[in-house]
Amino acid sequence: MFEERCFEPRMSASPPPVQVVAVIYSKIQNRSGKAAVEVKRRATQPPSEQSAAMDLKQFEADNSGSFRLASRIPDVCRTEDCCLGVDEAGRGPVLGPMVYGICFCPVSKKEELKDLKVADSKTLNEAERENLFQKLDEAQSYVGWALQILSPNMISTSMLQRTKYNLNALSHDTAIGLIQYALDSGVQLKEVYVDTVGPAEKYEEKLSQRFPGIQVTVRPKADSLFPVVSAASICAKVARDRVVKGWNFAEDLGEIDADYGSGYPNDPKTKEWLLKYLDPVFGYPQFVRFSWSTAQTLMDSKAVPVHWDDDEEDGEKAAQRQNNRSMLSYFSASAEGDRAQQTHRFFSERRLKSLKSL
Repeated sequence: MFEERCFEPRMSASPPPVQVVAVIYSKIQNRSGKAAVEVKRRATQPPSEQSAAMDLKQFEADNSGSFRLASRIPDVCRTEDCCLGVDEAGRGPVLGPMVYGICFCPVSKKEELKDLKVADSKTLNEAERENLFQKLDEAQSYVGWALQILSPNMISTSMLQRTKYNLNALSHDTAIGLIQYALDSGVQLKEVYVDTVGPAEKYEEKLSQRFPGIQVTVRPKADSLFPVVSAASICAKVARDRVVKGWNFAEDLGEIDADYGSGYPNDPKTKEWLLKYLDPVFGYPQFVRFSWSTAQTLMDSKAVPVHWDDDEEDGEKAAQRQNNRSMLSYFSASAEGDRAQQTHRFFSERRLKSLKSL
């Protein structure tokens, strides 16, 4: 079963302003063999249920982890055999969360769901998706849905932890968790349709073994083949669009430029935004998936180089030999005297100052 996972640096003060700190911890972890990122397994919080529109306030208040959101379970779904579709939105972008969605209804209502003219969310514009989500919400007497929102911070920290947890494994676990949620809520599932992640045959076998007695169908492009998957795709995409549009930046970045394009790595506007908001020491805000190669390449080429000290070699000397500055140099007094410079909020919030003498 999928569990929410919270990755927190071992600090007593407020979280770091940007998540490259987690990359540093991951590097230290790999060097020393000691856990530098604490992994907490929390029991999944009861999902926020509502019969009306999608309410994302709870996630917006803390967008650093994983959050589940669900509609009311229709009474008919607890008494009749049901079908369920699974799809995601935002798997590829370097910006923003990935959202997994399920949608379910009685098998006897398949044609009524089809009559709503749901389609693959990628073929629709934002207004069309919002309109179709409204129709799904109005059909709450027989249609239910649930979402799992995975923050960029959670995705990247998962992928960079010592024991690798790749995007496919994270996707599979999230889908399994949502299907299990529907079963635990009393939905009488008989058919499950899933848009594949990885080889369809292996994924179908994995889900069939996990949920015996349920007919599981995994197909590429399932969101264009099965209306119940299309409906899940719309729910997931609407949630991601709203989260991205209303993203609450924890970092003090001034007036944010919201023109970051599609969020995909090959989008010139997205690359321009990544360059603009790259801090040379602390990297990126939590809105960025810092484990993506695009972000890592920019950090390697534009950010301050960091030397990772080997146990047998002094950090300062090794850094000097490679014509670099060691991490300690950022905490020591400037060799050029008391030159005024702006202190990063990471230090000022923790009341940290450079020592000139001991």
